[in-house]
Amino acid sequence: MKKKVDVREMLSDEMPSDSRHARQLARRQLIAEIVIAEGSIRIEDLTERFGISLMTAHRDVDDLVSRGIIRKTRGIVTAAPTSLIESSDVYRATRQSDEKKSIAQTAVRFVEPGQAVILDDSTTVQQMTTLLPSKVPLTVITNSLVLINELKGVRDLNLISLGGQFYNWCNAFMGHITTSEIRRLRADTVFLSLAAIIDDIVFHQSPETIETKRAMFESAAKRILLADHTKFERRALHRFAALDEFDAVIVDEDTPIEHLSRMRSKGINVVVAGGKQPD
Repeated sequence: MKKKVDVREMLSDEMPSDSRHARQLARRQLIAEIVIAEGSIRIEDLTERFGISLMTAHRDVDDLVSRGIIRKTRGIVTAAPTSLIESSDVYRATRQSDEKKSIAQTAVRFVEPGQAVILDDSTTVQQMTTLLPSKVPLTVITNSLVLINELKGVRDLNLISLGGQFYNWCNAFMGHITTSEIRRLRADTVFLSLAAIIDDIVFHQSPETIETKRAMFESAAKRILLADHTKFERRALHRFAALDEFDAVIVDEDTPIEHLSRMRSKGINVVVAGGKQPD
């Protein structure tokens, strides 16, 4: 039997009372987690669990459907295929949050005041945003709508927003317009994260993501990869780059020692957030 999620308890911790948008986002994340955990659920059941109207429940579900996380058929909500779920920013934001924060704290050490940095739309890189005010003056270039909204009010931070075709599933702009804008720029450092690491090569399941991040990669003097330990357990279709093409690969302390030893034996500059060293 699949474990039920205690929604009321989670809501009290996850939903700040001073922000309607934050409450809405937290509720949708919880809905996604419930559907993924339980496989399927009736929309009417969501109204009872969350104490919301049927209209609000449909609106929340429709948003998650548009992001490719869940499916809705005749009042029944079901989980989408795993590859689509794992691509979604709503789903990714709930995974390995502690590891991502630790990696972000290490990554921000590579940022110096006065620099221009490129930040991608990954949820790991998003964890850097709260730390960047300590690095101003700074120029940040990003295609992520989430980062744009979080950084737009930071004093002495010059924000360059990359336009293009908006992809709802990742809350970011991608495509040829976006890559054309990127290629006109030159940054000091780019911070990236992708879906999987296979044989010390980075992969992602979305060709649009590969194209956009490749343009970012080529437009920066220094390239930093952020990767929690689960990236080594996943698979994805499209090749991006070998690990030795990055100036630094930042991983979390749960990364198996055999991966650390192997990468370092190949001359890859591995930085462990938390400080684990190979024997």
